[in-house]
Amino acid sequence: MTQTPDASRFAHVTDWVFDLDNTLYPHHTNLFSQIDVRMTAYVSELLTLSREDARALQKELYREHGTTLNGLMKRYGIDPDDFLMKVHDIDYSWLVPDPVLGAAIHQLPGRRFIFTNGDRTHAERAARQLGILDHFDDIFDIVAADLTPKPSHATYEKFTTLHSVIGTNAVMFEDIARNLAVPKKMGMTTVLVVPNNFEPTFSEIWESDPDHEDDVDYVTDDLAGFLGRIVADR
Repeated sequence: MTQTPDASRFAHVTDWVFDLDNTLYPHHTNLFSQIDVRMTAYVSELLTLSREDARALQKELYREHGTTLNGLMKRYGIDPDDFLMKVHDIDYSWLVPDPVLGAAIHQLPGRRFIFTNGDRTHAERAARQLGILDHFDDIFDIVAADLTPKPSHATYEKFTTLHSVIGTNAVMFEDIARNLAVPKKMGMTTVLVVPNNFEPTFSEIWESDPDHEDDVDYVTDDLAGFLGRIVADR
């Protein structure tokens, strides 16, 4: 399910911006599911709830506030550092090094960034396990965003201002369509990354959102292949 990139749409790109979870590594690795389980456990322990009630609340906070962390901070005033440390205490060995993806990212002309709602430590561990960490110029994490997650417009403004990114010269890769709305308004080319062999019935991690179809320029279930074609056509 990969659309062939039009070389002319990427010829001007000088800044390549990538989400991390379920984007730079594929959904089927189930890495994010470990984080998801730990977030449920955190909510359960914090509020003395059953796992089922904690998970329901966790998803409610996510829907209303963009991330579970943001919701917990606003409703319950939790310590974000404690939350980030506990939910990212996971096994990264599930990630398989991806030399093909690494080579494609390395060949992209210009700067390359990881832009994540997770924290820097998580991003570094995941990217290092994939073998791609050294190919990035910087990581913009939830702490750099003052704990305000995508899709907040202010968070994208912080990122573009910090790194002097001009939207019309950038492309954003994301697995959640609504997180591409602001980049699209900024003039970025947008690419939605979906699970391999994506089925329309799947909606737990990848969030199909008809309201944001116009914010997506390309869809791919093979990020390495998509980038490889861009590099080959330049």
